[in-house]
Amino acid sequence: MKIDKKIIEELVGYLKEYHLTEIEYAEGSTKVKVSRSINNSAVVSTEVNKKKIAVENNGTNVTSPIVGTAYLASEPGAKKFVEVGEKVKKGQTIMIVEAMKTMNHVPSTENGTVSKVFVKDGEPVEFGQPLISVK
Repeated sequence: MKIDKKIIEELVGYLKEYHLTEIEYAEGSTKVKVSRSINNSAVVSTEVNKKKIAVENNGTNVTSPIVGTAYLASEPGAKKFVEVGEKVKKGQTIMIVEAMKTMNHVPSTENGTVSKVFVKDGEPVEFGQPLISVK
């Protein structure tokens, strides 16, 4: 069986463009599956570095401890855990990152004032991605 290299190249392009770990294509009896390891530190660090480009270096950034979905409040419509200008204490919950239906409370790593919130409610986050900045 001969597989068209153009199909593979196009699928690899989709992996990179849409930050996927796996994609599958089938036509008739031909089936092609292309995947990449998400645990590859080079891939992860490249994605995190792209996110950090927009990050201000004023203060200390509190980063996501895991890959998941960030929530700024305990439930929809509830008061946000923190807002810009609000004082926080070390250990205070600044947001929740959901992973595999588990709600993980993310604590502040510093005492200070929230100078910037980098993520929106319900936004996917990566390991090491800055969530807020504390001055």
